[in-house]
Amino acid sequence: MPQAESSTLSRPMKHFAVIGHPVQHSRSPAIHQAFARQFGHRIRYERLHAAPGSLIDVLEAFRAGGGDGVNITLPFKLEAYELCHQRGPRAVAAAAVNTISFRDGLVVGENTDGLGLVDDLHQRLAFGLHGASVLMFGAGGASRGVLAPLFEAGCSRVTLVNRDLLKLSHMVEQFKMAQTTLAVQNPSHARLDHCSYAELPARASSQRWDLLINATSAGLNAQALEVPADIFAAAGLAYDMVYAAQPTAFMQQAIAAGCPQVCDGLGMLVGQAAHAYAIWQGLMPDTMPVYQELRSAIDAA
Repeated sequence: MPQAESSTLSRPMKHFAVIGHPVQHSRSPAIHQAFARQFGHRIRYERLHAAPGSLIDVLEAFRAGGGDGVNITLPFKLEAYELCHQRGPRAVAAAAVNTISFRDGLVVGENTDGLGLVDDLHQRLAFGLHGASVLMFGAGGASRGVLAPLFEAGCSRVTLVNRDLLKLSHMVEQFKMAQTTLAVQNPSHARLDHCSYAELPARASSQRWDLLINATSAGLNAQALEVPADIFAAAGLAYDMVYAAQPTAFMQQAIAAGCPQVCDGLGMLVGQAAHAYAIWQGLMPDTMPVYQELRSAIDAA
């Protein structure tokens, strides 16, 4: 467990928030308060609702009121990126921001989603990413936020699948440009490619993927993806970025097809929050007890 600082009693209380639409369901306040207790920090963390088109007003009001930092959740991660004066390398690679700090009058953005995913895979699930081949479904902000960290962790190939091929192609080109301009760290042999759902059966006859990631909202809507069963059967892990008390539709699909391990995204949620906390406070929390506490609460609900 992290050691509390001897000077915590003299530290001023910091004020944080999560902004989203909707936001009342967010578990961020509970997560960050649990992190603060590990170090003896005193923080205030609240939920702030922003109607569509009002993000900048909510963000500026919070900053003007003495706020120290905010988490950004759906549907504002792309808009938040545009509002930042400075952006970290992972935010630029993702073209999306989920963590904002206020420093010297500037709005500074970073993206911790991918770091949270990689930590969950490595630390809690003991899933090795070095040389792994990944098949990821979706071409929205969720998938864009994790690409750079997956390559940094040593993945050899990431294949993106999406119904909207124009959106998919644009995302791939945007990420490749970010790699070039920012020198995103990934192995020289690493490859990003993409295909449609219709192409998957042909791909499956000659290719296998170690890790399957659902970055769509289908899991929350009880919708099965158009993925051949043999792709699930050949993979080592099927990971859904959303979380729920019961296995999501994606997880059920993987189990039925014979995938040996399935997992939802609760660990990723806790992991990305821990990296946000480290940006704001300079200390990395222990995620496992917070994950276990949340898991128990969700399963009991």
